[in-house]
Amino acid sequence: MHPDLFSIGPLTLHTYGLFIAIGFIIGLLIAIKTGKRHGIDTQQIMDMGIILIISGVIGSKITYVLMNFSSYSENPLDINLWRAGFVFSGGLLTAIIVFIFYIRHHKLNILQVCDIWAPAAAIGQAMGRIGCFFAGCCYGRPTTVPWSVIFRNPESIAPLNIPLHPTQLYDFMSNSIIFIVLMILSAKKKFDGQVILWFLILHSTARLFIERFRGDPRGIFPGTQWTVTQFIAILILFFSVSALIYIKSKNEKFVS
Repeated sequence: MHPDLFSIGPLTLHTYGLFIAIGFIIGLLIAIKTGKRHGIDTQQIMDMGIILIISGVIGSKITYVLMNFSSYSENPLDINLWRAGFVFSGGLLTAIIVFIFYIRHHKLNILQVCDIWAPAAAIGQAMGRIGCFFAGCCYGRPTTVPWSVIFRNPESIAPLNIPLHPTQLYDFMSNSIIFIVLMILSAKKKFDGQVILWFLILHSTARLFIERFRGDPRGIFPGTQWTVTQFIAILILFFSVSALIYIKSKNEKFVS
């Protein structure tokens, strides 16, 4: 794999950072297109996009550093914002909190706006996982399955010369499928909040499944056998299913 594409003097183009940027651009274009259908101004969508990417990237990196604190406490200079090493669930929670403050400040319909951004988030993460694959982060457990991958580049984060589950590609495929489902749902949704809640449900379910094949240090939530990511996914899943049932029943009563 190729963690770094090329270097010019002290500047290096990291593959992970490139695919994060590609994912952001594609996601932003999707959100602009969907936003127009719901009467949201393009400039406002772009402002939201900047807020989301900044808060999401920072939140993802902070969560990753905390999960690997013993390593980074000894080598704090190893923390590089645009190199591999992110936790999407941590970034998602951070982005949601910051997003809520923005939406409330501008007096927007929070569920409608979140529905607009849900497909963008799915395709954005799918692109980011390709960057993970090139960088070797978020790698899988050793395996003998015929579709295993072997990392040989000494700059890769993954263990070298060992067949591993391609968990990055599992994530890419799951998020691509989720994106397609959400785009179909977005065009046919019956109430605000339906798209974002299905995104959270599908993404959390996929995370719980794929997490079983991850081989990188995950961090164990105190008092449990769950990884931090699994614990966050369980919370998001429980909240999302409960919220979907509540909003759907409320909407049906309103319609009837």
